[in-house]
Amino acid sequence: MSYFSAMYKFDGTPFDAFLKASEMPYRLVLCDQIIDELRRNFNLKLPAKIPVLERFLSVAQYDLLTLTPEDGRIDDEGKIRDVDDRPILRAARKANIDIFVTGDNDFLESSVTNPKIMTAAQFMTLSSASHSLTH
Repeated sequence: MSYFSAMYKFDGTPFDAFLKASEMPYRLVLCDQIIDELRRNFNLKLPAKIPVLERFLSVAQYDLLTLTPEDGRIDDEGKIRDVDDRPILRAARKANIDIFVTGDNDFLESSVTNPKIMTAAQFMTLSSASHSLTH
């Protein structure tokens, strides 16, 4: 999902999906790389909104997953075009994520099937079956 738009617009489908993913029966999982990317984007594009981002991250309910060098490569990470995004897939697998919500075409256009990769709009159409998520 586009965390960036979810974090500064506070309306629209990405934000609604973030809220839905943060509530039971779902479990929102973010990896440290996503948090770092958010902070970099806010520093570059919306420096005045950094306090809003930090406040949001301090009150949002999510599990934080940190990858270590021991986590290594996974078999189908080569299906993700952007090598910088591959650790995010590793994090999703490490956390046993069922659904991966993103707006990133490198994930959406890949042939990765585990976890199921979908847009925020697709996620919003799901019923509240028990799933864990990453963004």
